[in-house]
Amino acid sequence: MLSGKHLIDGAWVEGGKTFQTVSPVTGDVLQAAVFDADKATVARAAEAAERAFAAYSATSVAVRAAFLRQIADEIEARGADLTEVAGKETALPEMRLNGERGRTTGQLRLFADWIEEGGCFDARIDRAMPDRQPLPRPDVRLVLKAIGPVGVFGASNFPLAFSTAGGDTASALAAGCPVVVKGHPAHAGTAEIVAEAIRVAIKKTGMPKGAFGLVQGASIESGSALVTHPLIKAVGFTGSLRGGRALFDLAVSRPEPIPFYGELGSINPTFLMPAALASRGEEIAGGWAQSLTMGVGQFCTNPGLVIGLDGPDLDAFIARSCEALGDVPAQTMLTAGIAKAYATAIAEREAQGNVSVKMKADAAGACDAAPIVFEVTSDVWLENPALHDEVFGPAAVVVRCQSAEDVLKVAEALEGQLTATFMMDDGDLEAVTPLLPVVERKAGRLIRNNFPTGVEVCHAMMHGGPYPASTDVRSTSVGTKAIERFLRPVSYQNFHQDMLPDALKDGASTPQLDNGKRS
Repeated sequence: MLSGKHLIDGAWVEGGKTFQTVSPVTGDVLQAAVFDADKATVARAAEAAERAFAAYSATSVAVRAAFLRQIADEIEARGADLTEVAGKETALPEMRLNGERGRTTGQLRLFADWIEEGGCFDARIDRAMPDRQPLPRPDVRLVLKAIGPVGVFGASNFPLAFSTAGGDTASALAAGCPVVVKGHPAHAGTAEIVAEAIRVAIKKTGMPKGAFGLVQGASIESGSALVTHPLIKAVGFTGSLRGGRALFDLAVSRPEPIPFYGELGSINPTFLMPAALASRGEEIAGGWAQSLTMGVGQFCTNPGLVIGLDGPDLDAFIARSCEALGDVPAQTMLTAGIAKAYATAIAEREAQGNVSVKMKADAAGACDAAPIVFEVTSDVWLENPALHDEVFGPAAVVVRCQSAEDVLKVAEALEGQLTATFMMDDGDLEAVTPLLPVVERKAGRLIRNNFPTGVEVCHAMMHGGPYPASTDVRSTSVGTKAIERFLRPVSYQNFHQDMLPDALKDGASTPQLDNGKRS
């Protein structure tokens, strides 16, 4: 039975006014009363996290890894309930939710393995040189330490993998930071089930009760209170550009500014290079159409911009894409609000001059979305910044260029992106060569002959990019490198062995950079 309550210091508690959750399919009420955290409730959660910080951050990596694995086990034990509740709250199909649950538990276990390996804490030792001239060198050792309690915002489009126990939470817990999650109001029930799994994992592994907390919230107040609370030392966010930028501004305007790791928006350009377009344009078109409509286009890596050279090969690509998209039925979006925003963005583009609609499918219900493809010349795209904005849904713009120079101008005008894709054959190498140094400054992940939807959780993944793709171009929200966001470097000078963190002691089992040599 779902309670609609917050999880604070190991207990389910009330706090604040209430809101309802509804089915995006039927509009029926799913939960009549979910508590909407007010400032006082958020403060209670942050204070509990701070009380837990010293003990939790001091746990050994083996103990912390066991905790992460226990969370994964508890989530899996609730798999059927999660799929049922999340399906009602998001309209996502069972197969997608089951796969997302596997991704969530998989990344928890990957992070557990990685912190046990120890390299992510970047232990460095510069040993003393008492006889060095003209001045002796002291013994200096550095390791990355947990930054403090972390606030995490649940994402609308991934109720599991980017929400309560998702990547931000998993990486912060792996780093040794207690976490306070602000659940997404569209899937409060899912958040509660996952939070209960974490609560049980805390109890079974003996972690401090405040190592994890959940505050439910549908108001601006709840999110603002979390970002501005002085005990919160970093924030992870996945969501809209407007909402994320507002929270970022709050984070950096605090008396003590804090890191705000926001993943905000991207149109993920796909460059159709001439040889590939000529030899397999129709094949690329079918794959691109599938990628565009995956998850009703509600992926942050949705390929919403296509750039190609004018001519019959591009004509054929567009025709095949429109044919494939015409076979895709309208699908229910995550929330009525997201569906309304999609319809508004489409109407605004349709109303613009010099923008042609190549195909538009019909949406059956008020919460449904259907694919649409716009076409513009490169001159029109360059002169109209509104066409550069992300549309959250299965919409795309094809930019028709007259020359390679026009393609380069479009690349140079791109804002920051999560991904950029090159569809190319061996004969396109010369054409790609001048583009690559431009595009690699625009995107966090460059892709050759694959589609961007699908972000592998691995050591080498970069899921971030220059603004507005993210608020910190140096960090990723996916993969083991994400743990580094919630760590800070601390140096110890002339400390005795028994005073040092384990990772910095002589003969430590974890990797060290010792006098410039990797152990």
